[in-house]
Amino acid sequence: MTRTMDHYEKHNNHPNHSGKHSDGGVSYSTSTDSPGLCAFILTIISYLLIVATFPFSLCLCIKVVQEYERAVIFRLGRLLKGGAKGPGIFFVIPCIDSYRKVDLRTVSFDVPPQEILSLDSVPVSVEAVIYLRVRDATAAETNVEDYSHSTRLLAATTLRNVLGTRNLAEILSERESISATMQSSLDDATDPWGVKVERVEIKDVRLPVQLQRAMAAEAEAAREARAKVIAAEGEQRASRALKEAADVINESPAALQLRYLQTLSSISSEKNSTIVFPLPIDFISSFVKKE
Repeated sequence: MTRTMDHYEKHNNHPNHSGKHSDGGVSYSTSTDSPGLCAFILTIISYLLIVATFPFSLCLCIKVVQEYERAVIFRLGRLLKGGAKGPGIFFVIPCIDSYRKVDLRTVSFDVPPQEILSLDSVPVSVEAVIYLRVRDATAAETNVEDYSHSTRLLAATTLRNVLGTRNLAEILSERESISATMQSSLDDATDPWGVKVERVEIKDVRLPVQLQRAMAAEAEAAREARAKVIAAEGEQRASRALKEAADVINESPAALQLRYLQTLSSISSEKNSTIVFPLPIDFISSFVKKE
């Protein structure tokens, strides 16, 4: 029994049993043990078929990927050494090789509206847009089943977690800060998948209709209050200006006469049926002096 366990541990701890490769900081595991006799026989048969059907077999052996694509090749289910192939021409062996194309261009997708309860217990519906690209094609195919779908689910969860720690005022006014926090969190989570989250944008924040009406009523009341304060301040300034003008007129009797003549001139200039009875300025002055 002891020998059996020792043999099992030696087999698992053998340095050539499995290995880890790293490409751009992302690690993925590849099997390095011998493929076996069956795999060797299938490989020989495939090569013989290629030679026997040459040059028609070139149609199946030669593949092309675009500049923005990479091909991850699996030989008998094992990841082929050397990483992803492309861009350009690469060769595969029919019957034993299979490959998958990975698009390296930046893609965007909408995060479905998330019903979130903010920190101050206000229900809001938030939409966001995520921009991402594949940084390592090999890790995107070997470390996660569907990197696009997984990133979408993670983005929705991260959006709910981040906005759940903010109150309504912060959600409405600090969108850039929220986007930066989400991008950092998503980028750290998707790094083992070979995915780079380039940008996160808060698209829309929707409030319940009743809450919108309450906020509108509050804003209207605040505007009316400010308007009344501004009108009161204007009347106060106007009263002070009138008092200063009265003091100036009181200091000079001629100023009162000039003002009286200006008033008569302005009334007479208007073409209407107004009848003006001028009074002597001395008569008015006598009443002013008595007061």
